[in-house]
Amino acid sequence: MQAISRFVHGVEAAVRLFGWIAAASCVALVFLVAGDVVVRYVFRAGAVWLQELHWHLISPIALFGMSYALYCGEQVRVDVFYERFPPWLCRIIEVAGGLLLLVIGLYATKLSLPWVEMAWVRGEASPNPGGLPWRWALKALIPLGFVLLALQGLAHALRHGLNLPRPDIR
Repeated sequence: MQAISRFVHGVEAAVRLFGWIAAASCVALVFLVAGDVVVRYVFRAGAVWLQELHWHLISPIALFGMSYALYCGEQVRVDVFYERFPPWLCRIIEVAGGLLLLVIGLYATKLSLPWVEMAWVRGEASPNPGGLPWRWALKALIPLGFVLLALQGLAHALRHGLNLPRPDIR
């Protein structure tokens, strides 16, 4: 039981780290977009790489944020029904949901790995002149994000299935 608890805490520590990266990406994205707007409309200048960087930063926000949302208990569920269920049924739903996310995360990882490998072998970069190089590195975030989701799904299922105490999140 102690090994399982350490595993769950380790996964959640990694999820918190990647959640921090997602949050920092949000802040960076806000400043970049604001700076891009000022440069475009005040100085009538712009750069392709800066515009591409906007959507490059959206990737870690979404891919790392989904596992962090699950960690924080902010996943989407129909609370109108869920809050009226007895505790034993809520636990079953949480365990089943966590296991389903484990399967979905691993499946999405399996599907994305050949795509990332192909991008890496080709040395894929932006097709736009002045665009960002290393697009393959951005694509590599996809399997990483889904592995993180799968691990958090497993940790979520274990936490609820074994009734481990919830960490203080906020």
